[in-house]
Amino acid sequence: MSDAELAKFSSYTFGQAFTTLKCQASQYLPWMEKRFKNNGGHLERRKVNNVWDLHGTYDAVVNCSALGSRDLFGDQSIYPVKGQVLEVNAPWIKHFIRDGDGNTYIYPGISVVKLGGTRQKDDWSLIPNAEASKGILHRCCHLEPSLCGVSVIQEKVGLRPTRSALRIEKDILIKNGQQLPVIHNYGHGGGGFSIHWGTAKKASKLLQELIPKIHNVYTKSRL
Repeated sequence: MSDAELAKFSSYTFGQAFTTLKCQASQYLPWMEKRFKNNGGHLERRKVNNVWDLHGTYDAVVNCSALGSRDLFGDQSIYPVKGQVLEVNAPWIKHFIRDGDGNTYIYPGISVVKLGGTRQKDDWSLIPNAEASKGILHRCCHLEPSLCGVSVIQEKVGLRPTRSALRIEKDILIKNGQQLPVIHNYGHGGGGFSIHWGTAKKASKLLQELIPKIHNVYTKSRL
């Protein structure tokens, strides 16, 4: 950052300024779903308690179940990191601000500004914490004083599916002589929107490598 840019943050001695992309999930995900359907994909909503319930119905399973992999695949290394944010009405905020450790950030979106955040390991609660909200607002107001007294629209909570490393690999499950081909693609933590396109391409490549090994192959695209 230039001296003039850094002067706004009196308690900091170094900073970086850059232009990047921001994903508006509330619009991006419906667009992705529409794109999937337009390419022949089919969506089915159901609860899967045992991955073997899918055997015989599908040629292969692409596992993107995130925290669900604990129960479905016995992966106890994946755990939640709770994140809490505030959505506020601050249309004058045009640039993002992120503190060095990444725990405090201000991200302007299309209709609201998002203030964060928290990182609470092994916290499964999806209920917003009032004290956490106060802390977020206090820290963000320190970074951007114009936010003092801002109107909070809503609190949001999510669980980041975290493990020591992203799992993206082929796996052949075997039970009673039967095989169930699986491609794992999960464990993105808080970086899912940043790297999902690349990991999806990798998972697709692994699936393409697996298909010739599956007997009586027939094309079927279902989630």
